[in-house]
Amino acid sequence: MSHEKYEEYQDCIAACHACVVACNHCAASCLQEPHVEHMVRCIALDSDCAQICQLAIAFMSGGSDHVASVCRVCAEICEACGEECAKHDMDHCQQCAEACRRCAAECRKMAA
Repeated sequence: MSHEKYEEYQDCIAACHACVVACNHCAASCLQEPHVEHMVRCIALDSDCAQICQLAIAFMSGGSDHVASVCRVCAEICEACGEECAKHDMDHCQQCAEACRRCAAECRKMAA
């Protein structure tokens, strides 16, 4: 992969990485909530989001020809996760929602 291509991906890779960390933290924190049954969708989306973000990082760092496709799906899942997390008042959910929104925006740029 060319150096220019790698540089182009840096902001998106960083946003995806931050999103993975936020989603993993959110899921672990949700499991500690007193009414964990209310957090099931949040936890499931945190898991999906972290996984797709890791895949997007791998595709970008490897210079795949399919970056745009993966980033498009990543943006959709990040948006869904961010919307769900935003419904919950806990700091970990609010921080995750913000990381998801940032990641979705960066992935949309890569998908364009």
